[in-house]
Amino acid sequence: MSEDTLTDTIHSDFQLNIQTLKNTFSNIHDFKTRVFEIKGRKIGIAYIDSITNKDIVNGRVVNEINKLDFRDSLLELPIADIHATDDFKKIYSGIMAGKVAIFEENSMTAYLLDAGLFESRSLMEPDSEKIVNGSHDGFVESLNKNINILRNRIRTPYLKSELLCVGEGQITTNISILYLENIANPEVINMVKKRISLIKLENNLTPGKLEEFIEDNSFSPFPQILETERPDRVAANLLDGRIVVLVEGSAAASIMPVTFFSFYQSPDDFNSRFILGSFLRIIRILGFFISISLPSIYIAIVSFHYEVLPYELVTNIKSSLEYVPYPPVIEALIMQLTLELLREAAIRLPTSMAQTVAIVGGLVIGTAVVEANLVSNTMIIVIAITAISSFTVPIHEMSSSIRLLSFPMIFAASLLGLVGIVVGFMFLMIHLVKLESFGAPYFAPLGPIRVSDLKDTLIRVPYWKMKTRPSTAKPIKQKQSTGKKGWTEDGE
Repeated sequence: MSEDTLTDTIHSDFQLNIQTLKNTFSNIHDFKTRVFEIKGRKIGIAYIDSITNKDIVNGRVVNEINKLDFRDSLLELPIADIHATDDFKKIYSGIMAGKVAIFEENSMTAYLLDAGLFESRSLMEPDSEKIVNGSHDGFVESLNKNINILRNRIRTPYLKSELLCVGEGQITTNISILYLENIANPEVINMVKKRISLIKLENNLTPGKLEEFIEDNSFSPFPQILETERPDRVAANLLDGRIVVLVEGSAAASIMPVTFFSFYQSPDDFNSRFILGSFLRIIRILGFFISISLPSIYIAIVSFHYEVLPYELVTNIKSSLEYVPYPPVIEALIMQLTLELLREAAIRLPTSMAQTVAIVGGLVIGTAVVEANLVSNTMIIVIAITAISSFTVPIHEMSSSIRLLSFPMIFAASLLGLVGIVVGFMFLMIHLVKLESFGAPYFAPLGPIRVSDLKDTLIRVPYWKMKTRPSTAKPIKQKQSTGKKGWTEDGE
C-alpha cells in the first residue's frame, strides 16, 4: 500500500469508493467487502476479517441497517462508537485498526464502526517486578484493558484519560495520558502533552522510544521516567499527582515526573509494617552505593592504600594476588564483563535452561579462573556482592544504570585510588542535583531539601503520619534549556 496512491476524499460514485478500497488493500487476503441493497439504496461495508469481530458485523451492523428507513441516516444506527468521516486516510487507518467502513450510494460521507477483535494475554504478575505481599496482576498489551484495570482501582470521575495519536504517514500509535485532574499540576500535564505532540516518528512507538523523545536529558545514565508493568504502582503514583502514559501494544506504563528515590520504592514497602518497609528500603539504597563503589574501593585499597587494612587481611589478599599476571583493574573488568555476559545469556535462554546456565556458569567459571590464577578469589567475592546489590533495585532500568556507573568508578580508582572515588562521587552527586524530570528536581527531597517529603524517601513513616502528597509533581521553576533537545519554557 503506497502512500502515493492514497486518495484523500470520498467520491460521490459508490462503486468508485469500493474499488478504491480494493485497490488499496490488494494482495491482503483477509480484506472483505460486501455490497447489498436495502429498501432501495445501496450499502457497502469493508473490513479486515482477521481483526474484526464477525458477530458485530453480521449480527448487529447488517441487521440494524435493515431496520432503517430509506430516509434515515446511518448515524442513527443504535450502535456505539460510530462516527462519520469524508477522509479516506482515516478510513484506511480505521480499517487497519479493526473498524468496519460503511458506504452508501450518492453520499460523500462514510461511517466507521468499532468492531476490533485483538487477542490479548491474561493478567499476570510481571516477572521483573515480583513482590511478596499485595496484588499479583500486571498490565497487558491492550490499551483499553490497561485503562480498565486502572479505572477499577481508582473509581473517580477526576481520573482523566486523553487519547493521542503519535506518528507520521500510515503507521501511527495510540497513546493515553492519564492523570487525576484535582491533584496533578496542569503545568506538568501541558508539558507532557506538548513534548509528545512534537514527536516525529515513522514507525511504531514504544515506551523506550517515548522516553528518549520526551525526557529532559537523554545523555544522563539515570532514567528520568519510571516504567512499570504493575497497576498498583501506577495507581499509587496517580494518587500522588503524577502523570501516566500508556502506549498501545505495550504492557509498560510510563510515570512522570519522578525522583531518584522513586526507583527504590516497592509495593512491598507499603504492604508491610513501616519498620520492615523502612529497613528494606535502606537495604536497597545501601545496595546502590555498594554496586557502584565496592569494586573501585577494592582496587583503590589493593593498589594504593594497603595500610587501611589489618595485617592478617593484607596477607590473605596479597597471597591471592601473588600469581595473578595483571593489575586488579583488569581483574575487575574481566569479571564485570563476564557477569554481564552471563546475565544476558540467562535472559535470552528459555527459563528451564537459564537457571542451569547461571548456576553452572557462575560456579564453573568462578572456580576455573581462580585455579588458573587469572582472577583472585577476593575479586570473585567482591564482584558477587556487587551483582547481588545491583539486583535489589525494584526497577530494571535503574539496576542496569548503576551497573554501568561502576565502570567509570573502577577507572577512577585505578588512577587516583580513594581520591578518584571521592572525585567520582562528587561528579555523580553534582549531576543528580542538577538533573530534572519534567521541571521537578530529580534528587528531591535531598537536593533541594524538602523536609515534608522526607517521610517517604530513605524510610517510610507510618501511614497516619502521611498527611501531604509529594511535591515533586509540581516544578519549583519553569523549565530552562537542558539536554540535547533543549526543552524551553513552552516545550519547543
